[in-house]
Amino acid sequence: MEETGAGLYELLRAFAALIFVLGLMGAFAFLAKRMGLSGGVEASIKRKGRLKLVEALPLDARRRLVIISRDDKEHLVILGPNQETVVEAGFSAPDNKDHEE
Repeated sequence: MEETGAGLYELLRAFAALIFVLGLMGAFAFLAKRMGLSGGVEASIKRKGRLKLVEALPLDARRRLVIISRDDKEHLVILGPNQETVVEAGFSAPDNKDHEE
């Protein structure tokens, strides 16, 4: 009987540890998002003004390909942790706005 009680105790202890670790992960994710560490730029897509972020595509863990719109021209840029590279500058925005929501 003691063996069954000890097994149940270990199972409950493991389950409590799992819940604790999942809670820590959730708290860390919440704090990272709140502090702006999520790595995303999606929050600025709907911004009004002359400059707009039209689209962003992650290339890998560190680099992102973005289309930036200024007035009637768009610019294709690769953003990295230490540098930015202009791939194409000053092309016209497409007439059909399929990429906008």
